[in-house]
Amino acid sequence: MAPGQLRKNFFDFFEKREHQIVPFSSLIPDDPSVLFTTAGMQQFKLYYLGLADAFKTVHPALGRAIGSQRATSIQKCLRTSDIDEVGDETHLTFFEMLGHFSFGPRGKDEPDDFGVGGYFKKASIYWGYEFIKEVLGLKIDYVSIFGGEDNLLTDEESEKFWQEIKKKKGENFEIKKFGKKDNFWGPAGESGPCGPNTEIYVKGVEIWNAVFNQYEQKKDGSLVLLKNPGVDMGAGFERILAVLKGTTDVYQTDVFKPILDILPDFNLRDRRIIADHLKASVFLIAEGILPSNLERGYVLRRLLRRAILKIKRFDLDDEIYHQLISRIIEIYKDVYPEINHQEVILNVINEEKIKFFSTLNKGLKQIEKLKTINGKLAFDIFQSFGFPLELIIEETKNYFSLTDEQKKKITEEFEEELKKHKEISRAGAEKKFGGHGLILNTGEIKAASQEEIQKVIRLHTATHLLQQALRDVLGNEVEQRGSDITVERTRFDFSFSRKMTVEEIKKAEDIVNQKIKEDLPINFQEMSESEAEKTGALYFFKAKYPGIVKVYYIGSSLASAYSKEFCAGPHVKHTGEIGKFKILKEEAVALGIRRIRAKVE
Repeated sequence: MAPGQLRKNFFDFFEKREHQIVPFSSLIPDDPSVLFTTAGMQQFKLYYLGLADAFKTVHPALGRAIGSQRATSIQKCLRTSDIDEVGDETHLTFFEMLGHFSFGPRGKDEPDDFGVGGYFKKASIYWGYEFIKEVLGLKIDYVSIFGGEDNLLTDEESEKFWQEIKKKKGENFEIKKFGKKDNFWGPAGESGPCGPNTEIYVKGVEIWNAVFNQYEQKKDGSLVLLKNPGVDMGAGFERILAVLKGTTDVYQTDVFKPILDILPDFNLRDRRIIADHLKASVFLIAEGILPSNLERGYVLRRLLRRAILKIKRFDLDDEIYHQLISRIIEIYKDVYPEINHQEVILNVINEEKIKFFSTLNKGLKQIEKLKTINGKLAFDIFQSFGFPLELIIEETKNYFSLTDEQKKKITEEFEEELKKHKEISRAGAEKKFGGHGLILNTGEIKAASQEEIQKVIRLHTATHLLQQALRDVLGNEVEQRGSDITVERTRFDFSFSRKMTVEEIKKAEDIVNQKIKEDLPINFQEMSESEAEKTGALYFFKAKYPGIVKVYYIGSSLASAYSKEFCAGPHVKHTGEIGKFKILKEEAVALGIRRIRAKVE
């Protein structure tokens, strides 16, 4: 069955049962407790908790209320918890999840109830059987249910409904019972809906997982019963495609095999890792994520560098990236048109490749010298050479072996070192410019003499003027997304959805030079972060600021200032000291993110 046909069959089945088809949500969830969207239910979390009404609350993806207690979606997801397992037949970082959902109340809970009310275990179990067996024609090996644990009882309701199906349909599959590790799911994050689940296995592979959200888990780990229990069913799209082909290997499906076919016939595990990691990277870059050493950017860096190293090891030339990315986009562009930006995606990958190669050989030689490895040594290599942890562990296999227990300990130690590093970084936040890439009083300012320092300061003030000029020309869609200042130039990244025109670039440059000509004064005031926000001062969306911040403003007063930003300085005293401002280049660095390079003379 082709991927498009499976999508259609799934939606047709549940739309007939009055489920509203809801578009997929972003890989970047609104939920701050998780980095990525890892399951289809995340966009419906508020409905399960009773904080959103399916008939009244406007759903952002629909622009209206869902209009039913039932919803269905096919959600793009990303998980890194099993990254070490990627390369076998079934594990992936990026995958799609088929889902059907009920937000309660449970209603009649009958499989022939095609209304808009909620349902629970019976309808969900029957529909799962009907879709797998009667629509897809697959033979069920066995099903699993929650067998009880930690004062939670066996899910006898689910067992009863599966027994009914076996009797009515003449089935002989086994009903297996497992504990919380296997058959109690959720929440997606620190807290939220959760409950027992039932799974369907075909060819020994779990392809259907219906979670019955009876509880809300609080942040302290306690469980309270939900007023309206719900259903959260997730089914692996790639796994179903595989078993429909008579295999358990997801890499033999139509969403992977065309990618693997481009790669030479070397180690199969490495080919799978390259295909998986580059696919995940394409979707992350399409979300506006750039490689970095923090949070989502670090995940992207880990994925890219692991793939880049394997491609280099097999001595493949740069053309392979173009071929692979082109093939990935071709497979998905009709379903996910946001990834159809090949040039931008390749530029991001190429920049990361250049950065990685600049330290690659030194890092590999450092690993080769190791007689042992622990979390601190791994973190030092990460800090010095940009090698992600799993890549370090993978490389050490060439010189000595590690048990799973040793790998676990190294990971824990590494994460502890990373945590300490973040705390130190936060403690120094008040010494940093407001996201403009310079640090005072630490020897890290990118200038070697007093003359060069003054030029950097001139560029710093010019960057403030540039941000406001861009907002004047392009609108308030413009927000800082990154910045770096050296003696030679300023580099400013900002949110904007398209390439700037020549006229817009000139207009922004002219505004900056006009403000320089006006010789406006620059001053600052100190205040609490909340007070600073009320002034309308701009701030870098990723930065963590101390309790008391400085707001630098360009103009005669804070109220009437042309530009005002959270910033620690320093700046020139008057804009006339900056000199002539010149924009050198405007380009894309990621989807929805533009970059300007400029200088002062």
